[in-house]
Amino acid sequence: MTRDYSQFFPPSSDLKAEKRPQSPLALLGWRHFFAQQTDVDELTQSPPVRVVEVHRNALHVVGDGLDEVIPPTEGITVGDWLMFDHDHPKSSRVLRRKSLIKRRAPGTDRREQLIAANVDTAFVVTSCNQDFNVARLERYIALAFEAQITPVILLTKSDLTSDHQHYIDAARAISPDVAVVALDARGDAPRSKLADWCKPGATVAFLGSSGVGKSTLTNALLGTETIETQSIREDDAKGRHTTTRRQLFATQDGCLVLDTPGMRELQLTDAASGIQDVFSDINNLSTQCRFNDCKHETEPGCAVLQAMENNEIDAARLGRWRKLVAEDAFNSATLSERRAKDKAFGKMVREITKQISKRR
Repeated sequence: MTRDYSQFFPPSSDLKAEKRPQSPLALLGWRHFFAQQTDVDELTQSPPVRVVEVHRNALHVVGDGLDEVIPPTEGITVGDWLMFDHDHPKSSRVLRRKSLIKRRAPGTDRREQLIAANVDTAFVVTSCNQDFNVARLERYIALAFEAQITPVILLTKSDLTSDHQHYIDAARAISPDVAVVALDARGDAPRSKLADWCKPGATVAFLGSSGVGKSTLTNALLGTETIETQSIREDDAKGRHTTTRRQLFATQDGCLVLDTPGMRELQLTDAASGIQDVFSDINNLSTQCRFNDCKHETEPGCAVLQAMENNEIDAARLGRWRKLVAEDAFNSATLSERRAKDKAFGKMVREITKQISKRR
Protein backbone atom coordinates (compact mmCIF):
# COMPACT_ATOMS: atom_id res chain seq x y z
CA MET A 1 0.00 0.00 0.00
CA THR A 2 1.47 3.36 -1.04
CA ARG A 3 0.66 6.56 0.84
CA ASP A 4 1.64 10.21 0.77
CA TYR A 5 4.77 10.61 2.89
CA SER A 6 5.69 14.13 1.78
CA GLN A 7 5.26 15.47 5.34
CA PHE A 8 8.50 13.72 6.32
CA PHE A 9 10.51 15.47 3.62
CA PRO A 10 9.84 19.24 3.70
CA PRO A 11 10.72 21.23 0.57
CA SER A 12 14.20 22.74 0.65
CA SER A 13 12.68 26.22 0.65
CA ASP A 14 11.19 25.52 4.09
CA LEU A 15 14.58 24.94 5.74
CA LYS A 16 17.85 26.75 5.99
CA ALA A 17 20.22 24.86 3.71
CA GLU A 18 23.06 24.75 6.22
CA LYS A 19 20.84 23.09 8.85
CA ARG A 20 18.90 20.67 6.67
CA PRO A 21 20.07 17.06 6.40
CA GLN A 22 20.20 16.45 2.67
CA SER A 23 19.13 12.81 2.40
CA PRO A 24 15.56 11.58 2.98
CA LEU A 25 16.87 9.01 5.47
CA ALA A 26 18.69 11.71 7.46
CA LEU A 27 15.40 13.60 7.72
CA LEU A 28 13.92 10.46 9.23
CA GLY A 29 16.70 10.29 11.84
CA TRP A 30 19.08 7.89 10.11
CA ARG A 31 22.64 8.24 11.37
CA HIS A 32 25.95 6.39 11.66
CA PHE A 33 24.77 4.41 14.70
CA PHE A 34 22.24 2.59 12.49
CA ALA A 35 24.30 2.55 9.28
CA GLN A 36 27.15 0.66 10.96
CA GLN A 37 24.75 -2.20 11.74
CA THR A 38 24.31 -3.05 8.07
CA ASP A 39 26.30 -3.29 4.84
CA VAL A 40 26.00 -2.34 1.17
CA ASP A 41 24.43 -5.63 0.09
CA GLU A 42 21.73 -5.51 2.76
CA LEU A 43 21.05 -1.83 2.09
CA THR A 44 20.42 -2.70 -1.54
CA GLN A 45 18.24 -5.74 -0.90
CA SER A 46 16.48 -4.55 2.27
CA PRO A 47 16.37 -0.74 2.46
CA PRO A 48 15.96 0.88 5.89
CA VAL A 49 12.53 2.14 6.91
CA ARG A 50 11.37 3.78 10.11
CA VAL A 51 8.20 2.92 12.00
CA VAL A 52 6.31 6.22 12.11
CA GLU A 53 2.95 4.96 13.33
CA VAL A 54 1.73 1.99 15.36
CA HIS A 55 -1.85 0.78 15.04
CA ARG A 56 -3.43 -2.18 16.75
CA ASN A 57 -3.40 -4.15 13.49
CA ALA A 58 -0.65 -2.52 11.43
CA LEU A 59 2.64 -0.65 11.33
CA HIS A 60 3.20 2.37 9.08
CA VAL A 61 6.81 2.49 7.85
CA VAL A 62 8.56 5.16 5.76
CA GLY A 63 11.93 5.19 4.00
CA ASP A 64 13.65 6.67 0.97
CA GLY A 65 10.95 6.24 -1.70
CA LEU A 66 9.01 3.82 0.51
CA ASP A 67 5.73 4.31 2.34
CA GLU A 68 4.08 1.06 3.41
CA VAL A 69 1.60 -0.36 5.88
CA ILE A 70 2.72 -3.79 7.08
CA PRO A 71 1.39 -6.37 9.56
CA PRO A 72 2.33 -5.75 13.21
CA THR A 73 5.18 -7.67 14.79
CA GLU A 74 5.59 -8.18 18.51
CA GLY A 75 8.49 -6.27 19.99
CA ILE A 76 8.43 -3.42 17.45
CA THR A 77 7.44 0.10 18.47
CA VAL A 78 7.20 3.56 16.96
CA GLY A 79 10.63 5.00 16.11
CA ASP A 80 12.21 1.63 15.35
CA TRP A 81 14.36 1.17 12.25
CA LEU A 82 13.76 -1.95 10.13
CA MET A 83 15.66 -3.42 7.21
CA PHE A 84 12.59 -3.80 5.02
CA ASP A 85 11.92 -7.21 3.48
CA HIS A 86 9.63 -6.57 0.49
CA ASP A 87 8.59 -10.21 0.16
CA HIS A 88 8.17 -10.96 3.85
CA PRO A 89 7.58 -7.69 5.77
CA LYS A 90 7.11 -9.48 9.09
CA SER A 91 10.65 -10.84 8.73
CA SER A 92 12.19 -7.37 8.42
CA ARG A 93 15.22 -7.11 10.73
CA VAL A 94 14.99 -4.63 13.61
CA LEU A 95 18.15 -2.60 14.09
CA ARG A 96 19.67 -2.15 17.53
CA ARG A 97 18.10 0.86 19.24
CA LYS A 98 19.90 3.99 20.29
CA SER A 99 17.30 4.45 23.03
CA LEU A 100 14.11 2.78 24.23
CA ILE A 101 11.30 4.09 26.43
CA LYS A 102 9.39 1.30 28.16
CA ARG A 103 7.29 0.65 31.24
CA ARG A 104 5.58 -2.21 33.01
CA ALA A 105 2.25 -2.55 31.26
CA PRO A 106 -0.90 -1.77 33.28
CA GLY A 107 -2.69 -4.79 34.71
CA THR A 108 -1.63 -7.87 36.62
CA ASP A 109 0.23 -9.87 33.97
CA ARG A 110 3.51 -7.97 34.51
CA ARG A 111 4.26 -7.57 30.83
CA GLU A 112 6.64 -4.99 29.44
CA GLN A 113 5.18 -2.26 27.21
CA LEU A 114 7.36 -0.49 24.65
CA ILE A 115 6.53 3.21 24.27
CA ALA A 116 9.02 4.53 21.69
CA ALA A 117 12.49 3.86 20.28
CA ASN A 118 15.38 6.02 19.10
CA VAL A 119 14.19 9.23 20.76
CA ASP A 120 16.79 11.96 21.34
CA THR A 121 14.91 14.25 23.74
CA ALA A 122 11.97 13.56 26.05
CA PHE A 123 9.90 16.61 26.95
CA VAL A 124 8.20 15.75 30.25
CA VAL A 125 5.11 17.93 30.25
CA THR A 126 3.19 19.06 33.32
CA SER A 127 0.88 21.95 34.11
CA CYS A 128 1.15 24.67 36.73
CA ASN A 129 -1.98 23.44 38.51
CA GLN A 130 -3.18 20.35 40.39
CA ASP A 131 -1.51 18.13 37.79
CA PHE A 132 1.95 19.16 39.00
CA ASN A 133 3.40 16.24 40.94
CA VAL A 134 7.08 15.92 41.84
CA ALA A 135 6.89 12.15 42.32
CA ARG A 136 5.44 11.67 38.84
CA LEU A 137 8.08 13.92 37.30
CA GLU A 138 10.82 11.92 39.01
CA ARG A 139 9.40 8.76 37.42
CA TYR A 140 9.46 10.24 33.93
CA ILE A 141 12.97 11.62 34.42
CA ALA A 142 14.21 8.22 35.64
CA LEU A 143 12.59 6.64 32.59
CA ALA A 144 14.45 9.05 30.29
CA PHE A 145 17.79 8.71 32.08
CA GLU A 146 17.56 4.91 31.94
CA ALA A 147 16.88 5.09 28.20
CA GLN A 148 19.85 7.48 27.75
CA ILE A 149 17.51 10.18 26.47
CA THR A 150 17.91 13.87 27.32
CA PRO A 151 14.98 14.86 29.58
CA VAL A 152 13.54 18.38 29.65
CA ILE A 153 10.71 19.43 31.98
CA LEU A 154 8.09 21.62 30.29
CA LEU A 155 5.75 23.63 32.50
CA THR A 156 2.59 24.60 30.65
CA LYS A 157 -0.27 26.90 31.68
CA SER A 158 2.20 29.11 33.57
CA ASP A 159 0.20 32.09 32.34
CA LEU A 160 -2.80 30.92 34.35
CA THR A 161 -1.14 31.20 37.77
CA SER A 162 0.41 34.09 39.65
CA ASP A 163 2.88 31.77 41.42
CA HIS A 164 4.52 30.01 38.49
CA GLN A 165 8.00 30.54 40.00
CA HIS A 166 7.05 28.08 42.75
CA TYR A 167 6.52 25.37 40.12
CA ILE A 168 9.76 26.25 38.34
CA ASP A 169 11.77 26.01 41.57
CA ALA A 170 10.17 22.67 42.50
CA ALA A 171 10.92 21.24 39.05
CA ARG A 172 14.54 22.44 39.10
CA ALA A 173 15.06 20.79 42.50
CA ILE A 174 14.47 17.35 40.99
CA SER A 175 17.84 17.18 39.24
CA PRO A 176 20.57 19.68 38.36
CA ASP A 177 21.01 17.83 35.06
CA VAL A 178 17.50 18.53 33.75
CA ALA A 179 16.53 21.77 32.02
CA VAL A 180 13.20 23.36 32.99
CA VAL A 181 11.21 25.46 30.52
CA ALA A 182 8.00 27.35 31.34
CA LEU A 183 5.88 28.30 28.34
CA ASP A 184 2.47 28.81 26.83
CA ALA A 185 1.76 25.71 24.72
CA ARG A 186 -0.03 27.85 22.16
CA GLY A 187 1.46 30.32 19.71
CA ASP A 188 5.12 30.68 18.75
CA ALA A 189 6.66 30.01 22.20
CA PRO A 190 7.19 26.23 21.71
CA ARG A 191 9.04 26.67 18.39
CA SER A 192 11.34 29.36 19.77
CA LYS A 193 11.96 27.96 23.26
CA LEU A 194 12.43 24.35 22.15
CA ALA A 195 14.53 25.08 19.06
CA ASP A 196 17.78 23.88 20.68
CA TRP A 197 16.37 20.35 20.91
CA CYS A 198 14.11 20.31 17.83
CA LYS A 199 16.79 20.30 15.14
CA PRO A 200 16.57 18.72 11.65
CA GLY A 201 16.79 14.94 11.90
CA ALA A 202 16.22 14.92 15.67
CA THR A 203 13.42 12.90 17.29
CA VAL A 204 11.63 14.36 20.30
CA ALA A 205 8.75 12.99 22.37
CA PHE A 206 6.16 14.64 24.60
CA LEU A 207 5.45 12.57 27.72
CA GLY A 208 2.99 13.30 30.51
CA SER A 209 -0.56 12.98 31.75
CA SER A 210 -3.65 13.71 29.67
CA GLY A 211 -4.63 17.37 29.47
CA VAL A 212 -1.22 18.92 30.15
CA GLY A 213 -0.85 20.23 26.60
CA LYS A 214 1.16 17.55 24.75
CA SER A 215 -1.04 17.64 21.65
CA THR A 216 -1.19 21.43 21.75
CA LEU A 217 2.60 21.54 21.87
CA THR A 218 2.85 19.13 18.96
CA ASN A 219 0.45 21.27 16.92
CA ALA A 220 2.50 24.36 17.77
CA LEU A 221 5.70 22.73 16.48
CA LEU A 222 3.92 21.49 13.36
CA GLY A 223 2.31 24.87 12.72
CA THR A 224 -1.03 23.13 12.12
CA GLU A 225 -4.05 21.78 13.97
CA THR A 226 -3.29 18.22 12.97
CA ILE A 227 -4.06 16.73 16.38
CA GLU A 228 -7.35 17.16 18.18
CA THR A 229 -7.12 18.86 21.59
CA GLN A 230 -9.53 19.19 24.51
CA SER A 231 -9.67 21.39 27.58
CA ILE A 232 -9.17 20.02 31.08
CA ARG A 233 -12.00 19.53 33.59
CA GLU A 234 -12.30 22.62 35.74
CA ASP A 235 -13.06 20.80 39.02
CA ASP A 236 -9.86 18.73 39.28
CA ALA A 237 -7.63 19.86 36.35
CA LYS A 238 -7.73 16.32 34.93
CA GLY A 239 -7.32 15.91 31.21
CA ARG A 240 -9.22 13.88 28.66
CA HIS A 241 -7.50 11.48 26.28
CA THR A 242 -7.20 12.96 22.79
CA THR A 243 -4.17 11.07 21.44
CA THR A 244 -5.01 7.37 21.13
CA ARG A 245 -1.97 6.03 19.27
CA ARG A 246 1.75 6.68 19.06
CA GLN A 247 2.75 8.47 15.88
CA LEU A 248 5.71 10.47 14.56
CA PHE A 249 5.01 13.80 12.89
CA ALA A 250 7.49 15.83 10.82
CA THR A 251 7.83 19.58 11.36
CA GLN A 252 8.70 22.03 8.59
CA ASP A 253 12.10 22.41 10.26
CA GLY A 254 12.87 18.71 9.77
CA CYS A 255 12.33 17.53 13.37
CA LEU A 256 10.33 14.40 14.15
CA VAL A 257 7.81 14.79 16.98
CA LEU A 258 6.13 12.00 18.91
CA ASP A 259 2.86 12.77 20.66
CA THR A 260 2.00 9.97 23.11
CA PRO A 261 -1.27 9.11 24.88
CA GLY A 262 -1.41 10.22 28.50
CA MET A 263 -0.26 7.53 30.93
CA ARG A 264 -2.34 7.26 34.08
CA GLU A 265 0.02 4.60 35.46
CA LEU A 266 3.78 4.68 34.99
CA GLN A 267 5.38 1.64 36.60
CA LEU A 268 9.16 1.51 36.20
CA THR A 269 11.03 -1.63 35.28
CA ASP A 270 14.75 -2.22 34.57
CA ALA A 271 15.35 1.43 35.53
CA ALA A 272 17.81 1.11 38.41
CA SER A 273 20.50 3.32 36.88
CA GLY A 274 17.92 5.91 35.85
CA ILE A 275 16.66 6.13 39.43
CA GLN A 276 20.23 6.51 40.65
CA ASP A 277 20.74 9.41 38.26
CA VAL A 278 17.60 11.22 39.42
CA PHE A 279 18.51 10.71 43.07
CA SER A 280 22.24 11.18 42.61
CA ASP A 281 22.49 13.06 45.94
CA ILE A 282 21.10 10.10 47.88
CA ASN A 283 23.08 7.60 45.82
CA ASN A 284 26.33 9.45 46.54
CA LEU A 285 25.55 9.55 50.26
CA SER A 286 24.82 5.81 50.31
CA THR A 287 28.43 5.07 49.34
CA GLN A 288 29.49 6.62 52.65
CA CYS A 289 27.38 4.32 54.85
CA ARG A 290 29.18 2.05 57.30
CA PHE A 291 27.65 -1.12 55.83
CA ASN A 292 27.64 -1.97 52.13
CA ASP A 293 24.15 -3.47 52.36
CA CYS A 294 22.70 -0.56 54.31
CA LYS A 295 18.96 -0.14 53.68
CA HIS A 296 18.96 3.39 55.11
CA GLU A 297 16.25 2.64 57.65
CA THR A 298 17.66 2.05 61.13
CA GLU A 299 21.25 0.96 60.56
CA PRO A 300 24.00 2.66 62.58
CA GLY A 301 26.48 4.70 60.59
CA CYS A 302 23.97 5.40 57.81
CA ALA A 303 25.14 8.52 55.96
CA VAL A 304 21.71 8.95 54.31
CA LEU A 305 19.82 9.04 57.62
CA GLN A 306 22.43 11.37 59.08
CA ALA A 307 21.98 13.75 56.14
CA MET A 308 18.22 13.69 56.66
CA GLU A 309 18.64 14.53 60.36
CA ASN A 310 20.90 17.43 59.35
CA ASN A 311 18.21 18.64 56.90
CA GLU A 312 20.58 18.08 53.99
CA ILE A 313 18.03 15.91 52.19
CA ASP A 314 14.25 15.99 52.44
CA ALA A 315 12.48 13.10 54.20
CA ALA A 316 9.75 13.06 51.55
CA ARG A 317 12.37 12.80 48.78
CA LEU A 318 14.02 9.89 50.60
CA GLY A 319 10.62 8.20 50.85
CA ARG A 320 9.99 8.59 47.12
CA TRP A 321 13.44 7.17 46.36
CA ARG A 322 12.77 4.12 48.54
CA LYS A 323 9.43 3.56 46.80
CA LEU A 324 10.89 3.74 43.28
CA VAL A 325 13.82 1.46 44.14
CA ALA A 326 11.48 -1.16 45.64
CA GLU A 327 9.01 -0.88 42.74
CA ASP A 328 11.71 -1.22 40.10
CA ALA A 329 13.29 -4.20 41.84
CA PHE A 330 9.91 -5.98 42.13
CA ASN A 331 8.84 -5.30 38.54
CA SER A 332 12.24 -6.20 37.11
CA ALA A 333 12.31 -9.50 39.03
CA THR A 334 8.79 -10.53 38.02
CA LEU A 335 9.43 -9.62 34.37
CA SER A 336 12.66 -11.61 34.44
CA GLU A 337 10.76 -14.61 35.82
CA ARG A 338 8.12 -14.19 33.12
CA ARG A 339 10.75 -14.06 30.38
CA ALA A 340 12.30 -17.27 31.74
CA LYS A 341 8.90 -19.02 31.80
CA ASP A 342 8.06 -17.83 28.27
CA LYS A 343 11.44 -19.06 27.05
CA ALA A 344 10.94 -22.47 28.70
CA PHE A 345 7.42 -22.75 27.29
CA GLY A 346 8.64 -21.85 23.80
CA LYS A 347 11.34 -24.51 24.04
CA MET A 348 8.77 -27.10 25.11
CA VAL A 349 6.49 -26.23 22.16
CA ARG A 350 9.39 -26.55 19.72
CA GLU A 351 10.33 -29.96 21.15
CA ILE A 352 6.76 -31.24 20.86
CA THR A 353 6.47 -29.92 17.30
CA LYS A 354 9.75 -31.61 16.43
CA GLN A 355 8.57 -34.96 17.84
CA ILE A 356 5.27 -34.76 15.95
CA SER A 357 7.15 -34.03 12.72
CA LYS A 358 9.35 -37.12 13.24
CA ARG A 359 6.32 -39.38 13.73
CA ARG A 360 4.93 -38.25 10.40
